[in-house]
Amino acid sequence: MEPEEFDSDVLRQFVVAFKKGKLKPIVKSQPVPKNNKGPVKVVVGKTFDTIVMDPKNDVLIEFYAPWCGHCKKLEPVYNELGKKYKNEKNLIIAKMDATANDVTNDHYKVEGFPTIYFAPKDNKNNPIKFEGGDRDLEHLSKFIEEHATKLSRTKEEL
Repeated sequence: MEPEEFDSDVLRQFVVAFKKGKLKPIVKSQPVPKNNKGPVKVVVGKTFDTIVMDPKNDVLIEFYAPWCGHCKKLEPVYNELGKKYKNEKNLIIAKMDATANDVTNDHYKVEGFPTIYFAPKDNKNNPIKFEGGDRDLEHLSKFIEEHATKLSRTKEEL
C-alpha cells in the first residue's frame, strides 16, 4: 500500500481491491535503462520478468551490490564473458543491482553478493545457481556451456 492519506475508508478500499485481485505490487526499481545494448544487459525491478523470465532466451544473471568487493573484482571478468557470448542469439548475460531493485521471482534467492543464476529458457522457475567454482572466465564459460539449451558454437570449436 502506497503511503497516502490513511483512514478506515482507504484501508477498506485497499482490502477489497486486494481480495478481488485488483492490486499490483509495488516493485522497487531503478529507472529502466534507455540504452541496454552492451554485452551485459542491465536488469532492474521493472524489467526482471521481461528479460530474465523471457522463455525465448537462456539468461545468466548476476545479482550484485555496488559496494561489494567481490562484485567489483568480478566486473571485468563478467564484461569479458558478455563479450564472449554477445553473438549468441538465445543467450543473455545480465546483471542486477539487488540493493536497488526487487527480484520479482521467489526462485531467485539472493543471500550474498555476488549471486549468479543460470535461467534456462525452458525452465525459468528452476534456475541453476553458480556455486563452488572460481568466478573466472573459464569456470563461468564452462557453467554456461554445461547448462545452455542451445549455443551456435560447438564445444569442439572452443
